[in-house]
Amino acid sequence: MLKQANPVKEIERHAATLFEELLGRVASLKLTSMKVDPRGPDSGIDLLARVKTGGNEYFLVGEVKQSGQPRFAREAINQLKAHLSRSKRDEIPVFIAPFLTTATQEMCRAEGVGYLDFGGNAFLSFGPVYIERSTGSKPEAKSREFRSLFKPRSAEVLRVLLRNPSRSWKLSELAEESGVSIGHVSNVRNALADREWIADQASGIKLASPNSLLDAWRDSYQIPAAQDLKFYTSLHGAGWQKSLREYFENESNDHVALASFSAAQWIAPYARNATNFLYADADAIPRLERTFQLTKPAMGENVIIWVPSDDGVFTDSFAFDEAIRCTSPLQTYLDLTKGGDRGLEAAEHLREAKLKWPK
Repeated sequence: MLKQANPVKEIERHAATLFEELLGRVASLKLTSMKVDPRGPDSGIDLLARVKTGGNEYFLVGEVKQSGQPRFAREAINQLKAHLSRSKRDEIPVFIAPFLTTATQEMCRAEGVGYLDFGGNAFLSFGPVYIERSTGSKPEAKSREFRSLFKPRSAEVLRVLLRNPSRSWKLSELAEESGVSIGHVSNVRNALADREWIADQASGIKLASPNSLLDAWRDSYQIPAAQDLKFYTSLHGAGWQKSLREYFENESNDHVALASFSAAQWIAPYARNATNFLYADADAIPRLERTFQLTKPAMGENVIIWVPSDDGVFTDSFAFDEAIRCTSPLQTYLDLTKGGDRGLEAAEHLREAKLKWPK
């Protein structure tokens, strides 16, 4: 029978090769040895590098993990510190993983731990040596994993958590509230835990860092429009608002809501925009065309209707002033961030007014 490859050992050997290459970039450094599992498994360190520079010898100890998310980084840092407390000589701790998030890099620096990932991001500081590299690259597999956290089913769980960040939730409660299977809720919980964005308590889970979660969602967000329909209406000002109110009062069962700048105008007024934005199901388009006298111009559109690719945009939509239906502050914020510089300004104003939580 062929012996199966050990993925843990493979990643450790690869880490050793990259670590050796990184040290080799410093002309004044001489690497005298690089050992994998220098003191046997479960010793608290996976790599030991001995280097010489300026007549002095330094010992660098590395802990390798298969994930660079903050939870795993904290575990590695604790292991390294435990090892250093037992060591009879001065050693420089280094954390190595396939990809290190910005949060992980900052954590390592704050704890006095060097780092290296397989994309080339690195930080080492000892004696006369200072190495700092930032590539900005992210492995495609990690990019896909990150984006999946904000896909429609997962996003429904996030919407529930962000709706009341101070509440603790049992997984069964989250599943019922979000309409998502408990298995998928568990997957979302694990992804959030890896990033240390939730606190897992006896009473359930609750967000520990809602701002970090919202920042990440904003950075990966794309407007979920299956269709982007552009129209022109001769209705303006009071005439447009009168038609809006009449439409929502008479068609309250429709999946239709003001979005982006148009929703923000009601929720947290900041920047006026001549274009009106709405989300609407395809079935509602004919009624919207009649009510607002919409035509399809060759250019100069002033109404944009997004037919959403999922119904999550309507989650938590609400009737402002008992009539005008708007997307939620969360959804409105996300859409505004895709509205250019003015949209970003309006988004930050709305966030300050409606989505402000303790840091």
